[in-house]
Amino acid sequence: MKERLIGAFRRARYAAIGAAIGAFLGGLVSRNGASTGGATGALLGALVGEKRHDISGVFEEMGSDDTEKGDDEGRLSQLRESATDD
Repeated sequence: MKERLIGAFRRARYAAIGAAIGAFLGGLVSRNGASTGGATGALLGALVGEKRHDISGVFEEMGSDDTEKGDDEGRLSQLRESATDD
């Protein structure tokens, strides 16, 4: 439940930032552009917030598997042995 709330707040934060940027850029063109830019920026911001959360979770999972103690040292010694065998 906590993870779902954190994800929702993350998407909301990115949506708000995207809406502000989109409204600013659209406002340089016209009032209608500000409205459209704000809506488009909010959608893109929410999308970025969700994708960024998914990607960071994948990297955390990969990192936890590769950082076990002794695992890297064992692989390194195997590589050294195979290099000296030739």
